[in-house]
Amino acid sequence: MFKNRFAFALLLLAVIGGAYCGGAQEPPAPVEPPPPPPLTATAELSPTEGNDVTGTVSFEESNGMVTVVAHVMGLSPGLHGIHIHETGDCSAPDGSSAGGHFNPGGTDHGAPDGEMHHAGDLGNIEADVEGHGQLEITVDYITLSEGMNSVMNRAVIIHENPDTFAQPTGDAGGRLACGVIMSGMAGGMMEEMEGEMEGEMEEGMDDMDEM
Repeated sequence: MFKNRFAFALLLLAVIGGAYCGGAQEPPAPVEPPPPPPLTATAELSPTEGNDVTGTVSFEESNGMVTVVAHVMGLSPGLHGIHIHETGDCSAPDGSSAGGHFNPGGTDHGAPDGEMHHAGDLGNIEADVEGHGQLEITVDYITLSEGMNSVMNRAVIIHENPDTFAQPTGDAGGRLACGVIMSGMAGGMMEEMEGEMEGEMEEGMDDMDEM
């Protein structure tokens, strides 16, 4: 009888202990912080003397890649070289105050996807018959943060002729427009984004009214 009671007590303790252990909650897994927002910058292009070329070049950096989007107006139809130049100064009438190509590595000139190229080599932008040119390119050899390859406060130049990728700078000819790369989005881009957000909110309110 005593043995049966002792065995029952041991069994009861085992059941209670198992229930206690099973009910214990593990500590929650650590929550990873959200990724940092992308860095952004913009160059507002102004025409050099005797030209009518204007536009906007935006930069967005995320995960070590920089996406460059250019919208340019007032061009002659065809290809035009587009480069980042070393000095963020567009004060000279011909844009010469922007200096030469941004080339911190001292490499040869070339196409953006070539084995060798300047950090400022973005290739060509193609304009349609109405003079509107668009370019989108993503590269890993420039940055918007600090460092040797930072393009902040440097200049974007749109050239008269195509970049042939010949040495030393591609034979792209005169400078049609110049803009300094500054932190943040262009005013027009911000207004466009705000307009899209307002439109989406209005659509959402309309959908709620119909429910």
